[in-house]
Amino acid sequence: MKTFKILFIAIFLGLTPAMAQKDTTTQKVDDDEINLPEGMQENTDSLINAWNMSKFFQLDTTSQLADINPYFEKAVYIDRLKRIPSIMELTYNNIVQKYIDQYTGRLRHSVSYMLGASNFYVPIMEEALSFYHMPMELKYLPVIESAFNPRARSHVGATGLWQFMTTTGKRYGLEVNSLVDERCDPIKASYAAARYMKDLYDIFGDWTLVIAAYNCGPNNINKAIHRSGGERDYWKIYPYLPRETRGYVPAFIAANYVMNFYNDHNILPMHVSIPTCTDTIIINRDVTMDRIAQICNIDNNELRALNPQYTTSLIPGYRMKCTLRLPQKQLLTFIDLQDSIFSTNDASKTQAIENIPIIEQPETTVKTHSYSHNKRNGRSSRRNSRKKSRNSSVTINDGQTLSEIAKKHHTTVSKLRKLNKIKGSSIRAGKKIRVK
Repeated sequence: MKTFKILFIAIFLGLTPAMAQKDTTTQKVDDDEINLPEGMQENTDSLINAWNMSKFFQLDTTSQLADINPYFEKAVYIDRLKRIPSIMELTYNNIVQKYIDQYTGRLRHSVSYMLGASNFYVPIMEEALSFYHMPMELKYLPVIESAFNPRARSHVGATGLWQFMTTTGKRYGLEVNSLVDERCDPIKASYAAARYMKDLYDIFGDWTLVIAAYNCGPNNINKAIHRSGGERDYWKIYPYLPRETRGYVPAFIAANYVMNFYNDHNILPMHVSIPTCTDTIIINRDVTMDRIAQICNIDNNELRALNPQYTTSLIPGYRMKCTLRLPQKQLLTFIDLQDSIFSTNDASKTQAIENIPIIEQPETTVKTHSYSHNKRNGRSSRRNSRKKSRNSSVTINDGQTLSEIAKKHHTTVSKLRKLNKIKGSSIRAGKKIRVK
């Protein structure tokens, strides 16, 4: 059964399964140059100027040693790598040392930022990795992928914290279209990345090869294995890998090192104030963030920072099930005032999405009970109809609101609430309520 599962995943990814590699603690690799992954070239200044960073981050200027990077012997680095709690073998060699030197030297201010940003994103990643029983050290893969920037985009179009390409993202359930890019959703993308790496491990059986395959694709790993004469050791297939991938695994090992031993190199994490607790709600109708910000009294930039998966102001809930993340206080306001928020009279809706056409929502049809008119005794029948109309009820349709029902039956929301003992604006589809 296990063999069948691995074969199925291999076919699903268009691959030939590879064998596991042999781990070593130290390796000698000849490579005079290093090739920095794009995540290590991220413009940290632009990240710090982003709304959530400018609101919650502060540089630590208390230490006079902040720019002094101490020298350590090779044996110290080997010992520290061994002390990191890790299922994966964190090999030390001259290439890994070069990447450690980059993080603790030229990129030390970027590391300061990423240490602060990890407060936002690492807990999410740890939950996703734990759900799929994956090594926790993989939470530092976004350090080299995106520098913890949820809107990061590479020159080839890889996007988000985990840098998914469109095809791979869609394969693992991430919606990507003109209005929504769930590769930028930290939660959904983290679970998708964990699933993807789990599938890669089922094929290769080795975490170092999984990391390499995450960067260049499984086919390139299999080609390198073939060109090396069938070697399954990452450091032996190293010369046959794409240039960026040759630097990817050493950069990952260096990222684990610096995120654990930054203090020994006088790197000061940015001070982070804890953001307001947030929660999500499902949106099943079109609405703009401008409308939500206005009625719920929340800064539009904050709203967009909390929901980076939306590429325009429009949340296309009518087209697909969408999630909206809000601070808890504003979430309660949203629930209480959703009739006003979803008002179809919002003229700004079509202006906020930069000329992207909006599908108009169809007119809601309300099912009502009808009563026949008795022609033989018109007066009696009319009197009975008037009497029954006072107790008429309707069945709530999916997506319908109290304001729509009130308007159609010439009454008010407050009267409907009082008549049916409804608190707030929450109503359930399929339930009958009295309208008179």
